[in-house]
Amino acid sequence: MGKQFDQLSDAHIAFIKAQQMFFTGTAARDGKVNISPKGMDSLRVLDTNTIAYINVTGSGNETAGHLLDHPRMTLMWCSFDKKPQIMRTYGTARTLHPRDAEWSEMAARLPTLPGARQIYVQTIEMVQTSCGYAVPFMEPKGDRDTLLHWAADKGEDGVTRYWDERNQTTLDGKPTGILP
Repeated sequence: MGKQFDQLSDAHIAFIKAQQMFFTGTAARDGKVNISPKGMDSLRVLDTNTIAYINVTGSGNETAGHLLDHPRMTLMWCSFDKKPQIMRTYGTARTLHPRDAEWSEMAARLPTLPGARQIYVQTIEMVQTSCGYAVPFMEPKGDRDTLLHWAADKGEDGVTRYWDERNQTTLDGKPTGILP
């Protein structure tokens, strides 16, 4: 049976830190719902009601466009080993771009990753835990570094060109705010 909480506890934070990946879910007021897997060492719990993660350049930019239209976000972690558990944080989120005044201060709290295009900051309204009895056991083989090499090889100008060509709108044609 699921349990709900107003904020993250020490046990919740420890669970988040132990997971090697998480999922983010967003949706605009209409159009497609987006769920994305996230890996790397990209997320930090800032306090019991705030989580931030750095987002690197990818083929789509749905989260940014969705949050411009409607700021709700769900983050989810599930354990693939040991204790079967799923945890979600529900709340609202805002997007920071490298051009924003707050970027430097927030980026200092997160790892430096080539191709970083946004930082998402979630304000948690509810935490929910549930069993993960149907989640399979899986063993990680390691992190993939392909995306980091891709961004490093393109360089800052090449990544910016990619944003211009591929990251300015969502699948539904909504603006993402990636470029000023």
